[in-house]
Amino acid sequence: MSDDSTQIASTTAPVAAAAQSRDEAAPAAAPAAGRAAPHGEAGQGYAIGPDVTRTVGRSQPPQRELPLYRPLRIYTSDPSASRLEGAVTCVNVRYEPLKPGPVGRLFRVDNRDACTGQDSVRADLDSTYALLSSGYDPAPSDPRFHQQMVYAVCCNVYAAFRIALGRDVTWGFARTDDPGRLLLRPHAFCGVNAYYDKEEGSLCFGYAQAPDLRGAIRTLPGEYVFSCLSHDVIAHELTHAILDGLRSNFSIPSGPDAAAFHEAIADLIAIFQRLSYRELVRGAIGRARGQLGQALSLFELARQVGYASGCNAALREAIEEAEPRRYDEAMEAHALGNVLVAAVFDAFVAIYQHKTARYLRLATDGSGVLRPGELPPDLTDLLADKISALASQFQALVIRAIDYCPAVDIRFGEFLRALITADHDLVPDDPWGYREALIDAFLRRDILPRGVYNLSEHALLWRPPRLDHPRLEMLSFRELRFEGDPASPASDVELLRQARELGKYVAQPELALEFGLVPPGAPGFAPGGIGLPTVMSIRTARRIGPDRQIVFDLVAEVVQRCLVAPKDGGAAFPVYGGSTVILAPDGAFRYVISKSALGAGRVDRRARFLASAQGQRYWKVENGEYRVRKEFFGLLDAATCGCAWAPGGQAV
Repeated sequence: MSDDSTQIASTTAPVAAAAQSRDEAAPAAAPAAGRAAPHGEAGQGYAIGPDVTRTVGRSQPPQRELPLYRPLRIYTSDPSASRLEGAVTCVNVRYEPLKPGPVGRLFRVDNRDACTGQDSVRADLDSTYALLSSGYDPAPSDPRFHQQMVYAVCCNVYAAFRIALGRDVTWGFARTDDPGRLLLRPHAFCGVNAYYDKEEGSLCFGYAQAPDLRGAIRTLPGEYVFSCLSHDVIAHELTHAILDGLRSNFSIPSGPDAAAFHEAIADLIAIFQRLSYRELVRGAIGRARGQLGQALSLFELARQVGYASGCNAALREAIEEAEPRRYDEAMEAHALGNVLVAAVFDAFVAIYQHKTARYLRLATDGSGVLRPGELPPDLTDLLADKISALASQFQALVIRAIDYCPAVDIRFGEFLRALITADHDLVPDDPWGYREALIDAFLRRDILPRGVYNLSEHALLWRPPRLDHPRLEMLSFRELRFEGDPASPASDVELLRQARELGKYVAQPELALEFGLVPPGAPGFAPGGIGLPTVMSIRTARRIGPDRQIVFDLVAEVVQRCLVAPKDGGAAFPVYGGSTVILAPDGAFRYVISKSALGAGRVDRRARFLASAQGQRYWKVENGEYRVRKEFFGLLDAATCGCAWAPGGQAV
């Protein structure tokens, strides 16, 4: 079993059984059934986190005299791949006027080379040459292309999140100078690695000379390998930064799944993004003769960086040729995350086979057995189109599911429930069986959610709130004040107003159980250790379904930090609780995905994790209290690959 239940899975189960299986429910008595209590007083019993008003630069509406897109050339994998196999492509980046660097609305590229101490020439993507030639030529020797590469890939990955969520994603760092832009540093240090630096608000990419890799990849002995030229590394690191902005509490290593989840989501987004490049997919699926499970090159992560780092292989693989690995919470973070990645790609391959079976039957006169030799070009094109479209669908589903995750202490089984619910909300009928494929794939990997009575789709869906909450009229879309497009962040004043409206409601003591909160004075916690419920974020969501239907929601996080009193001479340690609250456009509560610090077994599980080797890696005792080590992201290394890591930050 891999995760904690946060909701009752079935309303038809006996009441006694339901009470026993609500793993995260506080043992305190619940309020009387029926209508929830009315509003409390604003400003009493709750707090508002700094992330509520954290925004990115506002986008400008398209202007008639300006182009819609800026075409830029990039590597689809890395410089060692063959151009004949789709290693170079031209992507359309949403157009914006750029200063040399480039410097745009979301990203600022730094031209400083930390290894040499010199400044490289800045890429001027608004120059006549760059505009007429789709940017600079892909060349490992041109630092201007390095800057173009990180900018273009980051723009397109960010756009994927923006489209899936229907809003701009704010950053999670608290840098005071230029807070709306993520700093991209292509030459940040010496070493074939990369990391997300939360303190600096930057993505840092390293470079170093490669060993003799002849016979493995097309790289000269002593050739410089740049992690900023690896498509997968860039997408992976940007996903860390985006996920930190979406859910800052997921950066707290509260259990074995938490660190692994960050790694898994970053790997999933990186590979799905690469699968959107049709020419790359076309070459690989042609060589695999239509068998996606045999097109292993499509599912390798950062091949050149992996070899140059001493792994003698790609850093990770989403599809395994050997016996599939199963969930084991004792695994190292990357290995455990790869189990989740493999489960999602098992489902991806299964849906691909369902959707393309009829084309293979037509191409083989019903036998299903292809003739020897190359696939017909038309069939190869058709299969490549299906893979790229399916990858975009799965990528969007993974991103949307983040809004349906608990606010704290994420576990893999809960992510399965988030995937199922997010997809069901948008595609209720599911004619191709996406959700069934996901359930089977997670079961095959022993990723099993707690607190459910079976693995049917109905049992895995998050349930509506158990109380009949009144509509929060002041949080209905009729009352929300947008800055133009609802996808753009509202003003600070409006965001604070929304947070206060939600905070004063959820902080009512009689609703503590409903929202996963601990009331003041609960036993077992240090004096003064029960924190105020804190509204961490509140954002709109706009999702577009396959039938072009549009679904609007308001998504918020409420988090509470509780400090467990020390026992037997040990140290105090924090346990987090709270809920993800999803409101309908009319202000009605659609979901309250709660997780209390008083949930059955949570304190004991946290204590065991802190005493384990993994826990000791991420936590330290300071002044009698467990605290997360300062550079949590930098401790997420891939020890199984033996890669060299730079100090501080998120390693690939």
